Amino acid sequence: MDDRFVLGVNYWPRRKAMYWWSDFDPSEVADEFDVISDLGLDVVRIFLLWDDWQPEPDRVSPQRLEDLQVVCDLAAERSLGLDITFFTGHMSGPNWVPRWMLDPGAGLPSPDVRQVVSGGQVVASGYRNMFHDADVLEAERLLIRQVVSTFADHPAVWMWNLGNEPDLFARPASDSAGAEWVRQMTSLTHDLDPDHPVTCGLHAASLVDDNGLRVDQVFAATDVAVMHGYPMYAEWAQGPLDPDFVPFLCALTSALSGKPTLAEEWGGCTAPDGGPSRVWQWTAFGEPRRQFMASEEDLAAYVRQVLPRLVEVGSTGALLWCFADYAPELWDRPPCDPDGARHERHFGLVRPDGSLKPHAAELTRFAATRPRVREAQRTVSLDVTADEYYTDPAGHARRLYSQYLDAQRSRSTM
Repeated sequence: MDDRFVLGVNYWPRRKAMYWWSDFDPSEVADEFDVISDLGLDVVRIFLLWDDWQPEPDRVSPQRLEDLQVVCDLAAERSLGLDITFFTGHMSGPNWVPRWMLDPGAGLPSPDVRQVVSGGQVVASGYRNMFHDADVLEAERLLIRQVVSTFADHPAVWMWNLGNEPDLFARPASDSAGAEWVRQMTSLTHDLDPDHPVTCGLHAASLVDDNGLRVDQVFAATDVAVMHGYPMYAEWAQGPLDPDFVPFLCALTSALSGKPTLAEEWGGCTAPDGGPSRVWQWTAFGEPRRQFMASEEDLAAYVRQVLPRLVEVGSTGALLWCFADYAPELWDRPPCDPDGARHERHFGLVRPDGSLKPHAAELTRFAATRPRVREAQRTVSLDVTADEYYTDPAGHARRLYSQYLDAQRSRSTM
């Protein structure tokens, strides 16, 4: 990776969402990659939905490999790099589980499981733990071997990614077990492709919770540190559109890992039909849910404020969640169904009809400035060791954020 501050987007097609691979349409991808390229973006993060990609533990779908070849070719034609994410896994509320992993007697391998989907249907079943089950681990190695050996030399490959917030899918039994899993999978990927970096898509929970995936240990094993974060999901943020929150998460990740951090997933959901900012309330996955929905103009202002702040903390780039609002014909299916993650319908840079929201223009304006990665001007100064930090991660994160904001206020009054 060079010193460009990369800009990109997490991608699911607006008419397919998580059903993309099972209903693959090359012309749809081509059209949407054209939009992404025209916005001036560099990178597209894509997800290998595990159930579609590995229909049996000892078999990777040949059709999916052919489809990925098409995706890679379309990306390369538009000079887009791909952040290719394995073991998806958790996505947008539900956990999408390969059928061969289902085990009613196994229980749920993470306390954060909200819904299990397999074969496109909601199922009432536990499933095996991806960090510990021997057969699942061998299946993971097969998926990495097949995909990386096939595409290592493709010009569209930008980075390999070992998962999307994997603690929401399953938790390792211990920090050491989580770190060892990352080391083994990273080593295997490097053996097959020594030229492209490897990361693991951690989110803010790895900074505030004991979830078996510590950022210092995970990113000691990978080439790149990343972080996912949303102030509207954190009651300790300054508000649902706190522009300092995601940059702070990246600065804290860098302080713990010793590496500059990519803001790999961030953004916000917007009120539909161009409406004002509001709070939705409904029952999601059987529990009461409150969700802030930003007006399109408010979210554009948020994006405009966050991007330069990410440069200030030495971040290596910013990938928005996500490319598209999902078309209404998907709203009766997971994750967008009325009793599920309804807000996931409205996270896109483009609306359901394909028109651009205002924050897409903010990305384009920022891209036109040709931002570069800089030495961090704003940092988090750790006054504890990583081991001490993880004795009370939520408490330390809040305390350090308060100090971070105080330092910014002092700097602004000088």
